[in-house]
Amino acid sequence: MGNRIAIFAYGVVVYALFLATFVYAVGFVGGFAVSPSLDSVREGGLLEAILVDLGLLTLFAVQHSVMARPAFKRWWTRVVPEAAERSTYVLFSSLALAAMFALWRPLGGVVWTVEAPVGQAVLWALFGTGWALVLVATFLIDHFDLFGLRQVWLHLRGMPYRPRRFVTPGPYRVVRHPLYVGWLLAFWATPTMTSAHLLFAVMTTAYILVAIQLEERDLTAALPEYASYRDRVPMLVPRLRSRVGATAAARAAA
Repeated sequence: MGNRIAIFAYGVVVYALFLATFVYAVGFVGGFAVSPSLDSVREGGLLEAILVDLGLLTLFAVQHSVMARPAFKRWWTRVVPEAAERSTYVLFSSLALAAMFALWRPLGGVVWTVEAPVGQAVLWALFGTGWALVLVATFLIDHFDLFGLRQVWLHLRGMPYRPRRFVTPGPYRVVRHPLYVGWLLAFWATPTMTSAHLLFAVMTTAYILVAIQLEERDLTAALPEYASYRDRVPMLVPRLRSRVGATAAARAAA
């Protein structure tokens, strides 16, 4: 029982660390309430700053992708308890982000800026919508399972873990990856695009596109129904044309 309590406590602490990291990330990307932020004033050499930032982004991308692969999980659960595997993944992801926040080197320079109040309001609204969509998307597919709390809770109660069944609620019927859509909105929607922000947005977008391919390969192998879902639903951009066509057809039929 003591081991179960320890694993549960570990999962709770890791989840709290994730929440703190997530809140900090909003300020880091948005450029408020934290220092340094993504868009702070550059100090030191430009080339050195670029190399450091690319290294931090690469560290997060490699950690996030490698530890998510089924083959790594099978090996990793020989080292950590299976009930704590997801929490450990969340821990390493949070630490990789914390390292980025602490070591990030602003680049200076403004690529573009939107000065019109209406334009700024729209972009900040999209920024907030992106972060909100990230959270909503996780809760729709079981937030607590995604971040390891369900696993450690079931282990504490002595119950076997069973993966959630495949579902496509809400925005998952419109695009296959609404969570990634949220990240893209949060990273790109800004009234002032600095050089560092652009580097961050471009690299994270590239990572997301690669991560989707890896993730969908694993999902197709694990879930027989995912292949048909992938054929029906677009990846990131809704099929507006088909919806318009369907609406027009319905009106014609009426």
